Amino acid sequence: MSKKVIQAELSPAELQHKITAMRAGGKILGGVLRDLRDFVKPGVTGKKIDIWVREEIVKRGAKVAYDYLEESFPGAICISVNDALVHGAPTDEPLEEGDKVSFDLDVLYDGYYTDSAFTMLVGGKGSPAVKQMIKVTEESMWAGIEQVRPGAKIGDISYAVEKVLRKGKLGVIENYVGHGIGREMHEAPEVPNYGIKGRGYTLKVGDTICIEPMSCLGKPANYVDKESNWTVRMKDGSIGCHCEHTVLVTEDSYEVLTLCD
Repeated sequence: MSKKVIQAELSPAELQHKITAMRAGGKILGGVLRDLRDFVKPGVTGKKIDIWVREEIVKRGAKVAYDYLEESFPGAICISVNDALVHGAPTDEPLEEGDKVSFDLDVLYDGYYTDSAFTMLVGGKGSPAVKQMIKVTEESMWAGIEQVRPGAKIGDISYAVEKVLRKGKLGVIENYVGHGIGREMHEAPEVPNYGIKGRGYTLKVGDTICIEPMSCLGKPANYVDKESNWTVRMKDGSIGCHCEHTVLVTEDSYEVLTLCD
């Protein structure tokens, strides 16, 4: 999914509108993903999940963000199974107990986007190595989030994420990164999952960014499969993992916008 570089300066009123809209949209998104965990069971197909997600987004008062992409995506949510890392196109293939599946969802509410992702094992059972990968990747996301504050550098976030992933002996994906978000789904700055402290863009109050670690059990090389022209797969067939939250820079810290009440 392509990125656009947009760094518009907002008036105080515009900034307040942005924050209000993204808080509301983020709670809707968080609620959909929370309930999705219960909907996902062995035997359900990606396309059935996609239909459910689309209905839930609309029912809760938001818009399906992927409908507004310049490049047409075949679904309302990305569903990446096993060796698929990100951008998985929904299919008719039933999920099996123990499958790793990553869900990546954007919603559009009152003119603003929010974005979040999580990874789970279908049926709650599966490889201990995959369970550990999911745990470590989530920990790396929170380590990055905890660096967010006015005056912090993007490199502070990137370094914190990478440190946890490397300590967990996971492959670190470098060619897909986090990003700014707001009026557009992808805005500046980019937020890599590797980096050096003290470098990069300086965060300011009102910035909204997506921190989204991606990891794997094997080598990090990946490719876009030709069948879907969307699904990104690991070249060595290993399992990929993806977690993400949209985060607001507040006066002295951060607020995670894509958690539900």
